[in-house]
Amino acid sequence: MAGGVFAVDGNDNGFGGRITASVVITCIVAASGGLLFGYDIGISGGVTTMKPFLQKFFPSIQRKMLAAEKNVYCIFDSQVLTSFTSSLYIAGMASSLVASRLTRALGRRATMILGGFSFFTGAAINGAAVNIAMLILGRIFLGFGVGFANQATPVYLSEMAPSKWRGAFNAGFQMFLGIGVVVSNALNYGSARLEWGWRLSLGFAALPALVMTIGALLISDTPSSLVERGKLEEAKRSLHRARGIDSDIQAELNIIIKATEAMKAADQEQFKTIFERQYRPHLVMAVAIPLFTQLTGINVAAFYAPVLFQSVGFGSSAALMASLILGMVNLCALLVSTGIVDRYGRRVLFLQGGTQMILCQVAVAIVLAAKLGSSGNEIMSKNYAILVLVLMCVYQAGFGWSWGPLSWLIPSEIFPLKIRPIGQSISVATNFAAMFVLSQTFLTILCHFKFGIFLFYAGWIVIMTLFIALFLPETKGVPLELMHTVWEKHWYWRRFVNCESSTTTLPKQMD
Repeated sequence: MAGGVFAVDGNDNGFGGRITASVVITCIVAASGGLLFGYDIGISGGVTTMKPFLQKFFPSIQRKMLAAEKNVYCIFDSQVLTSFTSSLYIAGMASSLVASRLTRALGRRATMILGGFSFFTGAAINGAAVNIAMLILGRIFLGFGVGFANQATPVYLSEMAPSKWRGAFNAGFQMFLGIGVVVSNALNYGSARLEWGWRLSLGFAALPALVMTIGALLISDTPSSLVERGKLEEAKRSLHRARGIDSDIQAELNIIIKATEAMKAADQEQFKTIFERQYRPHLVMAVAIPLFTQLTGINVAAFYAPVLFQSVGFGSSAALMASLILGMVNLCALLVSTGIVDRYGRRVLFLQGGTQMILCQVAVAIVLAAKLGSSGNEIMSKNYAILVLVLMCVYQAGFGWSWGPLSWLIPSEIFPLKIRPIGQSISVATNFAAMFVLSQTFLTILCHFKFGIFLFYAGWIVIMTLFIALFLPETKGVPLELMHTVWEKHWYWRRFVNCESSTTTLPKQMD
């Protein structure tokens, strides 16, 4: 790597590994961590439109919904209501910073197990909640679970997957996230007719937590993580299962050991190291990509999709169905991404998806401006409400095959091993911090910006698309220990990166 430090982990790294049943199974289990995040994203917005839930916890919003004259943009403007959603992300931000230490000390697998247990606890508390305090306490435990899972699982996937298919395997995390969104929206739609349906929706979050926790108990940790903790024989077995080849894997294991020794030598200075000049591009991407991903407006749209659709003319059940359709579109788009991310590369998907989202956001703003106006007192016809849904689906598809999976893939693959845990922590913490601010302010911004909120997000997507075009090099198919070369060749970042060759001699056979 830059500065002569190489990083090698559970990739094939030019040693000729292939996709094996072991790699597929372990990566599916790891990717199931996305279920936790996806289920939460889909469930919270739908629950907040259920009448029994509002009557019990937020009666003032229920009264505004029944008012004869109302501004549809402002019905759900309540800081307490948004705290129900956003409290999870403060907890997630805090736990993601702690999780970097845990992934080093306990391993990627143990951190995933801890995340599943925390999420299960939060689901149980939310399902049994009798007041707002219990709701928020449960959300905090959910946040701990999501923070641990989001820290450990993308790193696990990048370390286990062969570099040739790293993008596809890492997209599995986002795939399961999309599955979680669809399942939660379907459950919301089915349970909305029940008086206690909100309890079912919130409590059912325990199931994806059990799926990931039990699955994580049955798989091995990554070779890098095992070497870090001195478990060399286990690391050798894990690497052999991952490679699925009969040839000696000792040469690759030796490189992992050397990389780990270099990492441990710099362990005490890890936090300072990431701020060194040669790691400037890594740090910028770790902050910029998750921040820009949230500024697409995608997650607040997902959280509050039922609220949004109800505001533009759908009834309560129809709004939940529209949210389910949106989640299914996202899942289909993720399938597309899995098939093309390692063929066409990261940059092409980023740029195409960004352009598609810009056009859709502007179109939604135009429709809302024409049919609801600034007052929000107009009634939107069913046809125009459906048009908004179609535009949001096209927008969701653009995100689903670009920024959605890539926002997790890029930070997990660009860091050298010595700063990977702290780099991933910074990335996840930035993600949660941005999600907290945006989810806490979305309903207030919607009330004041009205249709202009979509122009606000479109403007940010323009900026972030230009940022990718100028500053992100292509990382497709590059083994992790050679990732420094993409920065050394980049027109801008090469001035920061020391163009020193790696001290490791790699085999000529590359993926």
